[in-house]
Formats: sequence, structure tokens, C-alpha cells
Amino acid sequence: MAKAVLSALMENQCGHDLVVLSAILSVLNTSLFLKSVPPEMKSVDGDFMTLLKVVNKLLSERERFGIREFRLDLFCQTRGKLMSVRHVLNRAVRRYDALQKSFKKPSVYAKKAQISSGDWEAIAKSLLKGYGNNVYVSMKQLYGRNHRFVRYHSNKEKYAVMDHHSTLSRSKNLPPIPIVFARDVRYSSSVRAHAVLSFIGRLQSSWLQMHIERKTNINVFEEYELNTGGLLNNVTSFYSDVQMQANQHVLTLQGPSGSVIEAERALIQKLVRTQNFPLTNDVPITKPDDHKRMDRNLKSVTKMTKIFNPMIWRWKNEGQVKVTITTGVGAATCDVNIEGRDSQYHSVKNEIESFKNWLKDSAVIRHPDAIVLPRIIKQPMRKSCLDIEERISHVTDSKRTTIDLWNGLRGSKATRETRMEVVAWIVVCQFECHVEGGFVRDWIVGHYQARPAGNPSTWVTYRTNTAGDQVPELSKELVPTDLDCHLPVHKYFDLDKFLDFLHKYQIEYSYVREGWRYIFLLDEHAKTGPFMMDLIEPHVALTHDRIDFDVNNLSLEKDYTKELGMRVDTRPRPYSIDLEAIVDNIKHKHFQLLRPTDHTINNRIQKMISRGWTKTGTDLNFIPNPPPRCDAIVVPVPQIADIYQSIVQQDHDRIGFPSKPKEPLLPWAMYRNL
Repeated sequence: MAKAVLSALMENQCGHDLVVLSAILSVLNTSLFLKSVPPEMKSVDGDFMTLLKVVNKLLSERERFGIREFRLDLFCQTRGKLMSVRHVLNRAVRRYDALQKSFKKPSVYAKKAQISSGDWEAIAKSLLKGYGNNVYVSMKQLYGRNHRFVRYHSNKEKYAVMDHHSTLSRSKNLPPIPIVFARDVRYSSSVRAHAVLSFIGRLQSSWLQMHIERKTNINVFEEYELNTGGLLNNVTSFYSDVQMQANQHVLTLQGPSGSVIEAERALIQKLVRTQNFPLTNDVPITKPDDHKRMDRNLKSVTKMTKIFNPMIWRWKNEGQVKVTITTGVGAATCDVNIEGRDSQYHSVKNEIESFKNWLKDSAVIRHPDAIVLPRIIKQPMRKSCLDIEERISHVTDSKRTTIDLWNGLRGSKATRETRMEVVAWIVVCQFECHVEGGFVRDWIVGHYQARPAGNPSTWVTYRTNTAGDQVPELSKELVPTDLDCHLPVHKYFDLDKFLDFLHKYQIEYSYVREGWRYIFLLDEHAKTGPFMMDLIEPHVALTHDRIDFDVNNLSLEKDYTKELGMRVDTRPRPYSIDLEAIVDNIKHKHFQLLRPTDHTINNRIQKMISRGWTKTGTDLNFIPNPPPRCDAIVVPVPQIADIYQSIVQQDHDRIGFPSKPKEPLLPWAMYRNL
């Protein structure tokens, strides 16, 4: 602050303004004071000018009435909430009087300390002498995350958010202030990845003169456009004081920070363009059944493009990318329009292509509203299932207290499973996800546990996926193994906020992003042992229409604290598998097959048997009801499936030799909508 006051005295002709600010800031440790400032005293230029207006008004009133007659209590009472910070103002006035007394002594600063300009530019330039390293730029300006700021004068990416008490704080629906600086940059162990900016002022880029270097990653096409397409030369002509270079997939800018900010923003804006591609049926027509199934699924997608909203919101919030998906001209096409950088375009397109691959294999894409609501287990079975209801509540009861959660994590009875319950509670109750699959089967209903021999550190192995990322895998002997979660289709899943929750509860994590899901490894080094979690994008989850075993058909939802839901409806004939039948099978470690066997299903069957489960009942081929106006759907049957072999044998018995289907891999099974 001393550097700022000196600059105001000697350079910017606003010495008195900085003396006043020095007085009030010296007695403020937190920004809570700003909450009590009446609206008419708040400044659009930020917290510094707001504080200056408050103290100047107080000093003006004191001068008008005289020091003996002036009553601070009356001044605060007539201005609403200021009464709650009367003690702060009293200390600030005493500090101001002390500073004025020292400046009135004969010196080179005596007259300059009485000059007041009230000009924010002059005051800001003075403050930058002391706080010039605390300049932050909104990432929205640089096509990054909304309402997140990045420290501009740093080689490392240091992120921050604005103190919500600041007069410059904005709601999520309004654009953030482009450039700010702060007196305080606060870090806390309870905050995962960013600082909090406190006492903030708005800046214009032209006020910033510190020399900096900025580097931004670009892809091959963007580098070509900058160099060969003339974008770099065009921007250089406007910002001649900035040195620009695009080389080896890195854009480098050097020069005065104000000019660098504007140059970087201009370059990124020029790299943004609108591209589009169609979501169409590319299954060869030589495969008529596959082609027809894909065509039918695409028609369903065109009628519910809202399933892509969470993905659209994510790209808008995290990368300022505008994605629109609309029904195309054809009956079974969608038009995908993407406004963003080329690298972002390819990332979005890869996600859509991943969805498309799932859609090809889907018999019927589920409607997002076609759910089986959770319900309580019926009597008399419920009497023996009270422990199940208690475990359900551990995951679904949004009223669980912080003490309950910490007991599950670090209490005397904390286990790997109770820690899994807490993570499941976070995604279900804080982010409205659905938890499904093995965790519900093995732990919530079955209360089964199993551990491999050896140290927990040996339970994790890694494989390399097609993108070159190292993806963790857990030992198959672990029970329960992981959490399978479907992200909500009606709201945006904020990954950063989820990571903040894990950090808050001191849960170790790492994750890999694939085109259709997040893969999390949690508690890798915890004594209780690691576990994994899949967070599956909602539009992809709707393509998971088939189910392997009846016991994998259960799900949990927020605030259904005693109820179990079903992923797909297996109650109608010919399946007739209700909730009680599933729970009874889990309790006796029985499972029924609900789809034809192939190599993947056979591996799953062997995995269940190795854990002590028994396959019972008649093997069924569950297929959800076809969409309206569709009498029948055709789905592939693998060669190794019993039904396949049965058909081949029947043909052999009838005509004396096995038939050879036109499709070398499979004949077809048909389901009619009765």
C-alpha cells in the first residue's frame, strides 16, 4: 500500500484519495464490510471506489457539523446497515486523522496529500504500483471457464474466483468483469484449485504496462491459420507493440500486458468459427436390418434433442463453445452446429461420434422420462429388508449431516464400503445422479464384501485406451468393485464443483475423460483400499437399453430413502420380473440371464459364478418396448448364443444340413410390440 500512496502523491495527483483508502483498508481484514454498504454508495468501478465514497461521505458530514457536533451513530443509523460496521468506521476515521496529522508536517508531500481527484483511472494506476501482480483476466474473455479468472502476470495458470461480497460480483446469468485486480488473493486448504479475490477493482487494458509473456496451446490447423492464413499479421498491425509467434503448436505473445490481453483476445476470437456436420445413418444399406435399426433410433433422437442439453451446457460453461443440435431436413438426421476453436470442434465431434457408436448397437433408445419410479419392497419381504433400507438412506437421504458423512469416511467403523456410500451420496444428493449396477446389487441389497489377498496398493492395474490415456482397473476379486452412475439429463453436471466436494472431504482422486464418461479412481492410497466410479453422460446412458442379469437392474435416486428403482421395466410378460423377485435372487446369490450370450456376457457369467453366484431360471432375451407406431424390432443374436445354436440345429433336422445365414455373424431375433 505504501507504493500505491507514493505513486498517488508523486505521479497521479490523487494523494488524498489514497490516504483515505489507506485508512479504511488498514482496518479491514475481510470483505464482509461491503455487505453493509447501502446500494447508493456502491460504485460500478469496484470495491476501492465504494470504500472511498463511504469514507468521503463520512468525512464530509463531519466537516459540515464539526468534529464536536458530529455523531457517528446518527450517520450510520440514517444509512441502514452501516450501523453494523460502526466500529470499523470509527477505527478508520481515527486512522485517517493520524495519517493526516503526519502529512501536515512540513514536507514535500504536505500539499500533495490534500489533492483529491475522485478519478478512478488515476486511483487505479496508483494502486497498481502496489498490487500490479494481482491482475486477473476473466477466462470467458479467453474462451475458458465462465466466472473463473486467471492470473495474467504468471507463467503458471493460477485461477481464482471473485469474493461474493464484492460489488463487482455477478450472477451466473450475467457476463463477468473482463479485467480486475485485487488487494487480497486468499488461499485456503478447504478450496481445491483456486484462490478467492477480495477487495477488487475494475481495470481497462490500456492502464496496464507491465511487460509479460503469454503462451497458449493451439492445434495444427490453428497454427496454419495463424501463419499461412494471415491472422497473425492482421492482429500484429493493430498491436505493433506486441511480438507474436505461432510455432510448434504454441502461440507466444510478448509485450505490455494491456496490449497482450487485447491481442490474445483478438487472436482467439479470429480462431473461433462455426462448423457443422450431420448426425446421420452411415450404416451400409447392404446391412438392411442394422441400417433400419439405426434409422429408427435416429428418428427417436430427432424428437428428443434435449438429451444433449447437459453436454451443450458443459461446453458453453467450460469453453464458451456454442453447440446447437436440431432436427435435420431428413426424417432421421440431426444437424450439429459448433461455434468454437478448431480444437474444440473436434472434441465435441468426438463426443457425438462416441454417442453414435453406442446408438448403432442399441435396440431401442430409451426416452428420458420413461423410468420405473422407485418403490418400497412389499410385505412380507420388507420385514427382512430393514437393513437394506438403512443402506439405501446412506446414499439417497439429502438430509444426512456433515457429521454423518465424516463418520462414514473417518469414523471408528469406517470401511471401504462406507466411504463408497459417501461418494455415492455426493453424486446422488448434490448432483442428482442415479447409482446403478453392481454396487446396489452387492452392497446395498446383498451386503456382500470380498477382498483380494495382498496389499491394497496391488489391487489397481492400468491399461492404455485408444486415446493413449492410462485407465485404471481393479482386481475382479473386489466386492463391491465400483460405482456406476448416470449423470442427470435435466441439469448441468459441474465437474469442478464435484471435485471440490471430494477435496472438502479429503477423498483422494484421479480421473480420465473418455468420449462418453468420466472414469474415477478414488482412495488409491487409503488404508481401506481403492475403488472406482464411472460417470456416464446422460445421452449415452439412454442407449444402454439392454441388461445382462436381472440382479443388475436396480437403481437409487435422491430422497427415495427406502425405495429401490429399476433401470428398465422387466415387469410385463413374458419376463414378469418384479422388484421382490430381484431382491430375493440377490439374497440367495441367484441371477437370471436376460440377453443372449456372447464372449462379453460369458465372461460376466463366469465372473459371477466365481463369486459364488448361481445362474437360475430360463434364459430370456429382454428387449424394451419398441417406439410408437413400430410393430416389431430386429436385434442381432451372437453365434455362440443358445438360441442361435437351436435355430441352426432345427434347420439341420429339417433339411439335413445347417443353414448359412446371409449375415455371417448372426441370424436375427424379432420382438413384437403386443
